[in-house]
Amino acid sequence: MSGFLPDQPGAEVRVSPNFGPRRETFRPDMIVLHYTGMATGAGAEAWLCDPASEVSSHYLVHEDGRIVQMVRESDRAWHAGRSSWFGRSDINSCSVGIEIVNPGHSLGYKAFPKRQIDAVIGLCAGITDRHSIAPQRVLAHSDVAPGRKVDPGEKFPWKALFAAGVGHLVPAAPIRPGAALKAGDAGAEVEALQSMLALYGYGVEITGVFDRQTEIVVAAFQRHFRRRLVDGVADGSTIRTLQRLLAAVKATSPK
Repeated sequence: MSGFLPDQPGAEVRVSPNFGPRRETFRPDMIVLHYTGMATGAGAEAWLCDPASEVSSHYLVHEDGRIVQMVRESDRAWHAGRSSWFGRSDINSCSVGIEIVNPGHSLGYKAFPKRQIDAVIGLCAGITDRHSIAPQRVLAHSDVAPGRKVDPGEKFPWKALFAAGVGHLVPAAPIRPGAALKAGDAGAEVEALQSMLALYGYGVEITGVFDRQTEIVVAAFQRHFRRRLVDGVADGSTIRTLQRLLAAVKATSPK
């Protein structure tokens, strides 16, 4: 990686040895956002560049907005782990990974500073422009690895990104009392819910049974798109929000 110049203007460079060639594709078509889940940004940066860790990301965004690039966008960073989207399991080969410094749920999860989010927005905009990434393919680690991962979590300000032209979002439908689909339910309504989640991209088997995996995927969906209540129960608000998302994708898809 001699002569490594950052893909993102203004980014610092600290080369990680933890990368390889992309498989089956030469260009990424997805951005996956993570939080570091470590006590300090310096510790996270060191870990992502340590060969013993066997993990990396293309970028790290510190709390002060400083951006560090560790793997070239043309290469395959090791950030997503076991994951899937639209049936594809090698997410590392089709994505750019961005780690955002935050201690995470186990170490005192906190709000993301504005200057950090502004840097994330600028970085995502640059990646999107370079690789023509569709808005609905700017995703959370929890979207592609539901149950296994919860980052960047329900405090991540997806609305700020969307307002700046990054990612895909619709107003979450209001939460109101009423019927809901939950663990143990079965039938056509559950099958329709699973089908809609799969149509958006989530890895859920369409069985017509609201099993544990369906509950996990519903919670992952809520964590990104209906953050006010993350409980894995498909209430009316969750279902209507999912329907709005799918309608928005259809409305912007090429005819």
